[in-house]
Amino acid sequence: MKQRDIFMAFFRAGMLGYGGGPSSIPLVKKEVVDRYKWMEADEFGDVLALANALPGPIATKLAGYIGYRVGGFRGLLNGLIGTMVPTIFLMILLMTALNSYKDQPWVEGMSKAVIPVVAVMLLTMTWEFFKKSTQSSLGWVGTFVFVVVSLVLIQAVHIHPAIIIFALLLGALLKKNSPAKEKGTPSP
Repeated sequence: MKQRDIFMAFFRAGMLGYGGGPSSIPLVKKEVVDRYKWMEADEFGDVLALANALPGPIATKLAGYIGYRVGGFRGLLNGLIGTMVPTIFLMILLMTALNSYKDQPWVEGMSKAVIPVVAVMLLTMTWEFFKKSTQSSLGWVGTFVFVVVSLVLIQAVHIHPAIIIFALLLGALLKKNSPAKEKGTPSP
């Protein structure tokens, strides 16, 4: 049953995630966090950040890791197959059909209509992650400052987002591994 659930979760996300990996992220989150409850939203955010820092397609990295975590090696295979089969099937089917009608105005309109839908899905997921991060020790102000500093580093200084994500993960690991200070003990 669990192996079938892994396959179906990633199959559904692959079937409905038109527009590539980024458009399927909210769908994967819906399946993994909301429907099957294989992980919490915070943990999904951590997995997503790590997957974004690694090279390759995001959908297959998420499917492989989550599938392995939930169902071992067979889960990894089911997650990957569930993610790739719809893409392969739809690519062959749609490219054949769209190639026949590529000069029609309705095909161009359909392609342009997908962009705002994907943007709204990504913004919704970003807002959920932002709200959760404000409940951490950073709070609203710290989260806002972190977002602004990250945006400046990426846009103005041209630092690759993977470096910022790596620095964030490194900071979180260092903070997690540092000994907790006892209350009332003066710091040196």
